[in-house]
Amino acid sequence: MIKSELVLKIAEQNPHLYQRDVETLVNAILDTIADALAQGDRVELRGFGAFSVKRREARRGRNPRTGESVAVSEKAIPVFKTGKEMRLRLNRAGIGDEQPSA
Repeated sequence: MIKSELVLKIAEQNPHLYQRDVETLVNAILDTIADALAQGDRVELRGFGAFSVKRREARRGRNPRTGESVAVSEKAIPVFKTGKEMRLRLNRAGIGDEQPSA
């Protein structure tokens, strides 16, 4: 699902709201999460999951084309960990389960 599909689905579920207002709300939520992560904060949405930032140290890497050693700078990586309710819901729904062959 992409952001525009999310906006449409929320607008369908809430006919009293205009689609442009729903889009503004979704953008505000995502911007707030991104701003908090940029400041190094952790964002926890109970039942859904938690967003945090993990730091990767600077290291020596290798150019796969030439084999030459290159310096890779320190990076901040966003991390998402699902909440317990989300994991239970996904497992109950059987997402990712293979169908038994007949």
